[in-house]
Amino acid sequence: MSRPRGGGGSIGRVSFEPSKEPGEVGAMFDRVARRYDLTNSLLSLGQDRGWRRATVEALGIVPGDRVLDVAAGTGAVSVALANLGAQVTAVDLSPEMLAQARRRGLVGDVIVGDAADLKFADAAFDAVTMSFGLRNVADVPAVLRELRRVTRPGGRLVVCEFSQPVGAVWAAAYRAYLAGVLPVAARLVSSDPAAYTYLRRTIKAWPDQRNLSSTMAHAGWRNVRWRNLTGGIVALHQATNPA
Repeated sequence: MSRPRGGGGSIGRVSFEPSKEPGEVGAMFDRVARRYDLTNSLLSLGQDRGWRRATVEALGIVPGDRVLDVAAGTGAVSVALANLGAQVTAVDLSPEMLAQARRRGLVGDVIVGDAADLKFADAAFDAVTMSFGLRNVADVPAVLRELRRVTRPGGRLVVCEFSQPVGAVWAAAYRAYLAGVLPVAARLVSSDPAAYTYLRRTIKAWPDQRNLSSTMAHAGWRNVRWRNLTGGIVALHQATNPA
């Protein structure tokens, strides 16, 4: 695990552009929902399953835990959490993605909603998670504060998100992949290749691990740390809500 060190990027200098209006983002994911899981598995060379498995393990679920899965998508994380005995509430902007989650077998609370305006009471959940969704919100610090609001004191947050590869070899390979392989593969397998142009732009604009950790700390989260997955292409950020 790594922790933010002194001198890390300040919140004022972190750029989260390009950002999107929630209705526009939801509509985009509606268009890709039908082939979303297949496309992601192919584009990630099967790595996406390991990333989500790491997310579930990092939450440290105890049966009966109340867990909020924001940007739940097709429900891969939600279903895994429910199988561990968690009481899962799944929220996503896209009704079509949540329909796929239902087909996957997700039961319980499945809600169309916005991460920036969660319709839950303060301290309603023991744990909150967000996989590959924080990058799509317009105001990242505000969403992190909203996630903290609905997490009980001492509760935990796990964010799994694309990040910045560590080391010259990983970085060069990833740049080549984003520029060359991803657009071609998306045209072949996705139901909306333009959505993966958006994906490439948001990944390139996203801050590195230390800057995101700093932003989480500014939003009031404590014990912020991260773990790189697949050479830093994805990073798993963990934090707790102070008591």
